[in-house]
Amino acid sequence: MTTCVVVRKNGEVAIAADSLVTFGDTRLPGNYEANSKIFQVGESWVTLAGTTAHFPVMRKVLTEMGEDCRLGSKDQVFETYTRVHNILKEKYFLNTREDEDDPYESSQLISLIANPHGIFGVYSYREVFAFDRFWGIGSGRNFALGAMHAVYDSLESARRIAEVGVAAGIEFDKNSAGPMQIHSIAMQ
Repeated sequence: MTTCVVVRKNGEVAIAADSLVTFGDTRLPGNYEANSKIFQVGESWVTLAGTTAHFPVMRKVLTEMGEDCRLGSKDQVFETYTRVHNILKEKYFLNTREDEDDPYESSQLISLIANPHGIFGVYSYREVFAFDRFWGIGSGRNFALGAMHAVYDSLESARRIAEVGVAAGIEFDKNSAGPMQIHSIAMQ
């Protein structure tokens, strides 16, 4: 799995992730392949949790959308990820079924976005959240959330808070490992 976080503080947003990829019980650490879990799309940085198959597909889909990939507000993120869902089904044969009682088709992914407009999270039914402080996804998220909560008021830098969060995931989650990747940008 993974540890991915976004943080917003003092006019700065940050996004960070570990770099371990797993295939069942097999680990592919960063010193065997440069496993980048964060990619840039326009002015946004995006990361994902879930199957590694999502990374090349989502990078390609979001990049090829060009100006139709708008991620500057909750509504824009929702519209973009709704279009992405249709592309994933039609072009990449996404299996949309999770549970029999699901209210909607699943996109089978969880995503975090950081850009000059804020920090956002997208869940499998295209639920979009705009976070005021920080959030985390992946198997190491609980460690990251606890660590970021503990330091949020005492640290001034969104980047530094994100580093603390991912470092906690790397330290305590068996499915997260370094090196850490991080990007930070100023808010508009």
